[in-house]
Amino acid sequence: MYSEEHLYSIALRECNFIGDINFFKLVRSFGSAKNVWKSTKKALSKTDGIGTRTVSDIGNSEHLKFAEKELLFCEKNSIKINLRHQNELPFLLKECDDAPAILYQKGNFDPNLKAVSLVGTRNITAYGKKFIEDFFDEAKSHAFISVSGLALGVDKEVHEHSLQHLIPTIGVLAHGFHTLYPSKNRKLSEKIIEENGGLLTEFNSSRKPDRENFIQRNRIVAGISPSTIVIETAFGGGSISTATFANNYNRDVFALPGKITDKYSQGCNHLIFQNKATAISTIKDLLNLVGFNDPKDKMEELFPYSETSIQLSENQELIYQNIAANPHVSLDDLADIISVASHKILPVILELELLGKVKSFSGRQFVAI
Repeated sequence: MYSEEHLYSIALRECNFIGDINFFKLVRSFGSAKNVWKSTKKALSKTDGIGTRTVSDIGNSEHLKFAEKELLFCEKNSIKINLRHQNELPFLLKECDDAPAILYQKGNFDPNLKAVSLVGTRNITAYGKKFIEDFFDEAKSHAFISVSGLALGVDKEVHEHSLQHLIPTIGVLAHGFHTLYPSKNRKLSEKIIEENGGLLTEFNSSRKPDRENFIQRNRIVAGISPSTIVIETAFGGGSISTATFANNYNRDVFALPGKITDKYSQGCNHLIFQNKATAISTIKDLLNLVGFNDPKDKMEELFPYSETSIQLSENQELIYQNIAANPHVSLDDLADIISVASHKILPVILELELLGKVKSFSGRQFVAI
């Protein structure tokens, strides 16, 4: 189930001064975590942006012992270990510069379904609850995955309404799989896995739910989806950090506006005021903006004769067929698939968009229409 690369990846990530970015630099330069581990410190320190202090802890046998125990823990608890440098992360998340080097997983994450992140305060109000209820009532006919942080309040409501409507849901944790915080959500976490959803965390079994882990967790919630919806939050709430990450990743952010006197609407209102989020006016409009409505249906309404076949050039046909075969494919991944530089692909994709054959989404993702 696990390979030597899993072992050395866990050991390498456990080293002092080796964060996700330095990890990725090293494995990209040396080809694998095992190669990094086996290389001399002198060779490692020649990597661009990596100094002798950064690599000083690599090769520490204690980290290798820890990694061996971690693999046993993962095997015992049916935990999948996804490695970024082996392209095992969800495709949007792996595009983030600070994506986790290792992502531990229980349950399922269907890469063919659109992910939508919904976040907000632990102190949810009746206004927030009604929005979530209405959102899932309207969205239940669409195939998607909801993503949240498995906290109390908004997160809990999101996961529970997903389950009620048979929508797979993903909980992103701020600790390892040896515990569950908050413990009140343990049964909910089990139900998520039973109903074809999953739990994700970048933290190994030695990591407790420390305060700083929650901010780190929020970047995964933001990075894994093309759209983040902020339902209710106060000034300085954790959801503000999720929205900030989403903005930095060039993802769409939507916020539920409220009264300026309502504490848990003030954060949303401020995001909208600062142009860091689009105000939610109606749920129907929101579903349009996150790409739930079928572009083909809309095209047929506007252009009744759009069924007329369009003769594509050889390049257009090649790119169109590969986009059709890989829904929501990113520009970089498409370039790899057809072995053509991304700057040469973009003009052809624009032509296909103008012909009504392709639709683009945030994060340079594309679907065939």
